[in-house]
Amino acid sequence: MDPASFRDPSGFVFRRDGILYRQIQQPAAADWEAFGSSGLYERLVADRLIVEHSDAGLELAAGPDAAAVIRPRMVEFISYPYEWCFSQLKGAAQLTLEVQSRALDAGMRLRDASAYNVQFEAGRPILIDSLSFEVADVTEPWPAYRQFCEHYLAPLALMAHRDVRCGLMLRDFIDGIPLDLVARLLPGRTRLNLGLSAHIHLHAGAQRRAASEPAPADGAARAKRRLSETGQRALLDSLQRTVSGLRYEPSSHWADYSHATSYSDAGTASKGRLVREMLAAVGGSTAWDVGANVGVYSAMAADAGYRVIAWDLDAASVEEHWRRVRGDRNPAILPLVLDLASPSPALGWGLEERASFLGRGEPDVMMALALVHHLAIGNNVPLPGVARLFARMAPRAIVEFVPKEDPMTRRLLAARRDIFDRYSIEGFRDAFDGPFRIVREAPVEDSPRTLFLLERR
Repeated sequence: MDPASFRDPSGFVFRRDGILYRQIQQPAAADWEAFGSSGLYERLVADRLIVEHSDAGLELAAGPDAAAVIRPRMVEFISYPYEWCFSQLKGAAQLTLEVQSRALDAGMRLRDASAYNVQFEAGRPILIDSLSFEVADVTEPWPAYRQFCEHYLAPLALMAHRDVRCGLMLRDFIDGIPLDLVARLLPGRTRLNLGLSAHIHLHAGAQRRAASEPAPADGAARAKRRLSETGQRALLDSLQRTVSGLRYEPSSHWADYSHATSYSDAGTASKGRLVREMLAAVGGSTAWDVGANVGVYSAMAADAGYRVIAWDLDAASVEEHWRRVRGDRNPAILPLVLDLASPSPALGWGLEERASFLGRGEPDVMMALALVHHLAIGNNVPLPGVARLFARMAPRAIVEFVPKEDPMTRRLLAARRDIFDRYSIEGFRDAFDGPFRIVREAPVEDSPRTLFLLERR
C-alpha cells in the first residue's frame, strides 16, 4: 500500500509488478457506483479535469473488502503544494472549486479538498483522486470547506498580501495552514475584503468558539447544521470570487533574467549552442534543470525532446516561468520552487507520506547552469559535496563552472571574505572527477565560464 493512503478509509493505492492500482473498499461502494453511473467521470475526463482510469479485475485486489479495483493512468512526476508558485496553487484551487460545482450538478460532492489531490501535467492542474466523490446531501454543508480554506485560500492570501514565500509554510503545515494563525498574519485591511473576512477571519473565530463549546451531555449529538442548495451554490460562488480576486505580480532581480547575467551576445549564443550539443549527446527523455530561473535552457531541453522539471529557489522566477509555459504553450516543462541547499524533505507520518526531493526518481540528465558558484560560495558547500549530490540526482549532468573572475562570482564575494581556496577550475575537475567521468569540457566564447558534460561512474 502506498504510504500516503492510510488516511482514506474508502480505498488505497498500491503497486503490483510496477503497475499502479487503486482498491475501492466496500464502505465506499455505493458512492463509487453513483460516481460511475452519473456521467460525471466521463465529463471530467473529456475536459481534462481528472486523471482517467481503467477497470481491473477483483482478482488483483491487494486486501480484503474490495468492491472494485482500478488502474489509474500514472502522472509522470509528483509535486507538492509547497513546491508550487502562486499561480499553480491558485489554478489548483480553481480546479477544485470547478470540480465541486460540477459534482453538485450531478448530485454528488467532493468529500475532501486536499491540495495533494491535484497534480500538474501538460501545463495545467488535474485531479488525481477519483475516490473523493460521494453522494451529496443537499442540505448538509460542504464537509471539505475548512480543508479548502486551509490548503488553498489561506496560503494564497498570505502569498498575495504578505510575501510569496509564505507558500513554503505548507511544508510545515502539510494538513493546511491553521486559519487562526493566518488571520493574525494577514494585514488588518484584509478584514475589509468580504471574501477573506468571511472565509479566513470570521471562519477562524467560529473555529475558536466551536473548540471552546462544552461537549454535549450524556453522549447527545450536537444538532447538525443545514444549508440549502442555494446556500451551497452561494458559498462556492463566494470562494471562486475570493480566489480569483487574489493577485501576485512577480518582482525580483532574478525574474528579469536578461538583465541578471554577465553574458555578452556572443557568449549567450555560444552557451546555447554548447547546451544543445550536450543535450543531443546525452539522449534520453527526461531532464531536471536545477536553478532554471525563468527557463531559457529548460526550453532548449524541451525543444530537444525532453520532458523537463525546472527547479528554482526564487518564487518570482518560477511564477514568471509558469506563466510562460502553462496551458499549451510548452506542456513539456513543469517549473517548481526548490532551494537545492535545503530541498524538500520526506514528510508526514513516519516520514513516508510525502517523498523527498531525491525520493521521486531520477531524470536521464540534470542541468546545473550558473548554479555551482551559488552553492559553493553562496552556501559554503565544498565542491566535492556538490559533485556527490549531483551524482545522486542523475546519471549524466551538464554543469557550468563560473570562476572567481566572473562578475557574478565577484558579486557574491563582494560582501564576504574569500575563504574558498579550492574554488577554481582545477578544484572543480578534481571534485567532479570522483563521482563522474568528464565526457566533455568546453569553454564558453567571450566568457571565462566553462561547460562540462559529465557521466556518473
